[in-house]
Amino acid sequence: MGLNKKSVDDINVKGKRVLVRCDFNVPLKEGVITDETRINAALPTIQKLLNDGGKVILCSHLGKVKNGPNEGESLAPVAKKLSEKLGKEVVFVADYNVTGEAATKAVEAMKEGDVVLLQNTRFRGAEETKNGEAFSKELADLADVYVCDAFGSSHRAHASVAGVTKFISEKGGDNVVGYLMQKEIDFLGNAVENPVRPFVAILGGAKVADKLNVINNLLEKCDTLIIGGGMAYTFLKAQGYEIGTSLVDNEKLDYCKEMMAKAEKLGKKLLLPVDAVTIKEFPSPIDAPVETEVYDTTDMPADREGCDIGPKSAELFAEAVKTAKTVVWNGPMGVFENPTLAAGTLAVAKALAETDATTIIGGGDSAAAVNQMGYGDKMSHISTGGGASLEFLEGKELPGVMAADDK
Repeated sequence: MGLNKKSVDDINVKGKRVLVRCDFNVPLKEGVITDETRINAALPTIQKLLNDGGKVILCSHLGKVKNGPNEGESLAPVAKKLSEKLGKEVVFVADYNVTGEAATKAVEAMKEGDVVLLQNTRFRGAEETKNGEAFSKELADLADVYVCDAFGSSHRAHASVAGVTKFISEKGGDNVVGYLMQKEIDFLGNAVENPVRPFVAILGGAKVADKLNVINNLLEKCDTLIIGGGMAYTFLKAQGYEIGTSLVDNEKLDYCKEMMAKAEKLGKKLLLPVDAVTIKEFPSPIDAPVETEVYDTTDMPADREGCDIGPKSAELFAEAVKTAKTVVWNGPMGVFENPTLAAGTLAVAKALAETDATTIIGGGDSAAAVNQMGYGDKMSHISTGGGASLEFLEGKELPGVMAADDK
């Protein structure tokens, strides 16, 4: 995987128009941003380009935009928030066409150190389709240089993520990655391709199907693979154990057997839960009080559901983490949204917080869990991309990364 990409530190942007693809896909409630994490994460790259005298044009998608453009998914609140954080006006182009006349005029009026934010790229519709060529070219026409800093979207070959780079290259411009993308490549990419050993990977979450390629790829790269969460029960069933009413993917039993055989053949440790926190019926709402009983996984009753790893498993997993030099974790150990069923996920988070290893959290629920439990600042890196970080862990090439120029 070619991961040695040019970054914003390798180019001179003075006086140039710089198109930056950010990830401003922020949660909104009645037009108010409820979590500013993604905006804050974009600031170092934007600030660097402004300090260097660039004319900075920002673009991003927001939401899924299922029923065409609408004010509820406009980037206007982001422009307002960015203006506050940068301490200067961010000119917002509200035009639903994104790259139309209003955008062209706004960019023509720019001076060094100015910032323009384009409207939600998905309002164009062409953003996600195969025929996004025209949109890609229009985006490139606005700029001299392109910076991709949206790791959360980098697994999609969209116009504003990868398509635009072809047209920037044609006019002799640079396509580089921003600081956020660079950090993801350094941590996630290199942890998998070139880890400091021992390398322990921890996978959780509900379904084996979601992690097929991740399990397969990581078994080849890591020294120890720990499997928890709902998907552990399919592995336990594949070993012939009773799993009661626990989550199971019956179509993946043979796959689990193959993976266990593969681990043995490669001399890798594959750790599964040795005990489980079980419940009689699923809580509704999800965080409602629930009565639990702990059973060894070799001895589970037929009428109970495993919803978290038990204390012995938590200890076993924590021990494995203690000796590691690199740890990658993706997916919770149980139904962490329920305080009673969050102990296993909490124990793993605590073990990672206390180790000297490089600790990388692969986005999604694991990132939410670590932050919720107050261990976020103890991790070396928390990925900003759910789907993108999973594809990185699968060993896939991400379009948004590959489209950047090599050093």
